[in-house]
Amino acid sequence: MWARSCWSSGATVNISLPSSDPVSSPVSQESPASPAVRHVLVADDEPHIGRIIKMKLEQGPFRVTLAYDGREAMDTLAQNDDIALVLLDLMMPHRSGLDVLAAMRTDARWKSLPCIILTAAGQEEQHTRAMELGATAFLTKPFSPKKLYARVAALSGLEPEEGAPSAGAGA
Repeated sequence: MWARSCWSSGATVNISLPSSDPVSSPVSQESPASPAVRHVLVADDEPHIGRIIKMKLEQGPFRVTLAYDGREAMDTLAQNDDIALVLLDLMMPHRSGLDVLAAMRTDARWKSLPCIILTAAGQEEQHTRAMELGATAFLTKPFSPKKLYARVAALSGLEPEEGAPSAGAGA
C-alpha cells in the first residue's frame, strides 16, 4: 500500500492485496464462533415490559418479535416457523397466556417449544395451571433482566458465556 498527496491535484492511494483462490481459501464468510440468532416471541400487553425484554435480549444473539395480546401471539406463531422460544404474560386481552399455552401444547408445531411464563406475584392458581399445561419456566414480575436473559439463553441451547451481553450492557 502506498499513498501520494499533491497540494493542487489531490491524493492518490494504491492498495495491493494478494490474490487468493476463493475455492481453496480457508476464510469463511460466517464465523463458526458466533452463535446463530434465535427468534423469540414476547407476548405481553404492557408495551414497556415488551420493550425492556426486547432491548435486553437483542444485546445477545436474539431477534425479538413483540405481541400485545394472545390473539396476536397465536398469529405470530402461525406466521413464523423459526421461533425458538416464547415468553408469555398470563393476563392479556383476547386470549390469556394460559389459552395460548394450551393451544401451543395441542399443536404438533409448538408442542415442545420452550415457553417461559411471566407472572405477577399472587397468581399461584394460574402458576399451577400453567405447569399442568406444560410451561417450561416461570419468572415473577418484577424480574431481573439479567436473570431473564440467562433463562432464555439456557432454554435456547446457548452455553452460559455464549452470546452473553458485556458487563457494561446493563442488568
